[in-house]
Amino acid sequence: MKQRGILMGLAVVAAAVLAVSLAGQAQRAGTLPADVQSLIEAKGLTPDQVRAAIQTYVPPGKYDEYLMFSSAGQGGQVLVFGIPSMRLLRVIGVFAPEPWQGYGVGSEETETVLGWRSKDPRLAWGDTHHPALSETNGEYDGKWLFINDKAGSRIAVIDLRDFATKQIVQNPNAVSNHGAVVSPNTEYVLEVTQYAGPFPFRYVPLTQENYNRHFRGLATFWKFDRGKGRIDVSKSFQIELPPYWQDLADFGKLESHGWAFWNSFNSERAIGGTLEKKPPVEIGASARDMDYLHIVNWKRAEELVAQGKYQVVNGMKVIRLKDAVEAGILYLAPEPKSPHGLDVAPRGDYIVVGGKLDPNATVYSFRKIQEAIRNKAFSGRDDYGVPILKFDAVVAAQVKLGLGPLHTMFDDKGNAYTSLFLDSAVAKWTLGPPYNPPDRAWKLVQKLPVQYNIGHLTAVEGDTVKPGGKYLVALNKWSVDQYRNVGPLLPQNFQLIDISGEEMKLLSNTPIGIGEPHLAQIIRMDRVKSWETYPVGTNPLTMRPDPNATKPGQQRIVRQGRTVHVYMTAMRSHYVPDRVRVKRGDTVVFHITNIERTKDAIHGFAIDRHNVNLSLEPGKTETVVLRAERPGVYPFYCTEFCSALHLEMMGYLEIEP
Repeated sequence: MKQRGILMGLAVVAAAVLAVSLAGQAQRAGTLPADVQSLIEAKGLTPDQVRAAIQTYVPPGKYDEYLMFSSAGQGGQVLVFGIPSMRLLRVIGVFAPEPWQGYGVGSEETETVLGWRSKDPRLAWGDTHHPALSETNGEYDGKWLFINDKAGSRIAVIDLRDFATKQIVQNPNAVSNHGAVVSPNTEYVLEVTQYAGPFPFRYVPLTQENYNRHFRGLATFWKFDRGKGRIDVSKSFQIELPPYWQDLADFGKLESHGWAFWNSFNSERAIGGTLEKKPPVEIGASARDMDYLHIVNWKRAEELVAQGKYQVVNGMKVIRLKDAVEAGILYLAPEPKSPHGLDVAPRGDYIVVGGKLDPNATVYSFRKIQEAIRNKAFSGRDDYGVPILKFDAVVAAQVKLGLGPLHTMFDDKGNAYTSLFLDSAVAKWTLGPPYNPPDRAWKLVQKLPVQYNIGHLTAVEGDTVKPGGKYLVALNKWSVDQYRNVGPLLPQNFQLIDISGEEMKLLSNTPIGIGEPHLAQIIRMDRVKSWETYPVGTNPLTMRPDPNATKPGQQRIVRQGRTVHVYMTAMRSHYVPDRVRVKRGDTVVFHITNIERTKDAIHGFAIDRHNVNLSLEPGKTETVVLRAERPGVYPFYCTEFCSALHLEMMGYLEIEP
């Protein structure tokens, strides 16, 4: 206790010295209050904590240096943070309704994106896992963001001009996926199935024989049209895979451009059956020491599709497994054990795999893989005829890191950072040549404890050809004792870490109480060129002028049979028109344009007792289509406090019996 007291005393003194130094510098600059030292002493802060607080503080009116896009897990959304402040700047509605943005609550445009205008029943939630920023020459370009829905096997396209979802495509041949990654010039968005299913998808009784025969995995290469900002399903294709459970993927880059890689587990093809006294999936799927790294020549696959060597299954071009093997598109390599994360190094020369039940990061050499393929250095073929490369022929190194290595990011100094789920730590280690000389290669440098059970991690542009270094964020699954108890459902815990120096240093904690985020990506703020307002009359779905945009002086109500069109404008603090009378059974179409030009002059449009709420940012035109079913006089009003007379910004919808 005495020693602890001495240490605490030294820490306070050191903190005071640092504070005095900072205060002295600051006072010379005339910006800090004089009582900083007493504040530090009162809170018992250490020098590292004082430094971290200063390092992450962004004064009012100043901006963060980076943006971080994070999945929101079961929330079905994307979260946008500023770094280093870790302030939540935006929630983007993607696969689930988000009422503040008017997403999926009456807006014709957003319900079209969600597919609610063409599909029944509505899928009202999503499980977002892996955001992927668009790239040019292997660097983030700040144009689009893609994200997957694991539960619905869907991919969404988000336009970063307005941070809004523009397209959702659903995989016609798969029921689940895990991840979305983009090729170095965003030619394709790659989606790999998580759990094998009957192919083509249909009902097949689940027996081991049927599983082996009829179930398959799929890799879907969604073609992205940069000119249109949309996925072009007609130019997309799939590769049929063995019924292992394919996992996280990454595209090759630079040296490995034209190739893609992904993990798999459950090469045992276990299907459970606990009530029948059979091993649960977790046992059956972990029996073998090795699973399979998938190595795919997607450029060759693209050529095969161009030659017409595919089958069309549910409207999708599919390269069958046998054809993929014969064309030299698909190879396997053993990987230990129950792998999860897979990440390609900045030069594209190494592929790093983390095995959940193996303490090593296993590093594959792309050069060795190519040599093994040329020399046919196979250890055999799997039950589906796919050649298996010899493990020793393709591995560059195994680096012992700790328990439960999962995911890896890179910095600008030749270091890698791997999350350790079971150890609850981040491991920093060195890459091999040419990143480091042989005497410094493949060495564990430091392990930093995190709180707790880290899943993914992300570093500044840490999966591109030019990592930025500086900051890393640990996405922890458990927070346990880090925050005040708010009930049994505890928040997730994001931890910001300084990786700019020789040692990693923890800077801050941020609770996430929205869902379970998985992956995030961090981009330099200056790469994103978002709009401040829409050009007046812009349709947010097309990002072009809306033919029904309403100009001042052209507001009107037009009846066409049983359809009533309301051409309305919104501006502080009134709607024109503000009284609408229709008859029961009419279809009412509101075309509403916010004609404000002032930044942040946002209006809402909600109708009482109806599932309608829009967010009308300056210049935006939105559409509401509703069936007038219930006679009455319903107020409609602005849901965004827009002015001193905000409460007076309202009107009435009269529905006659």
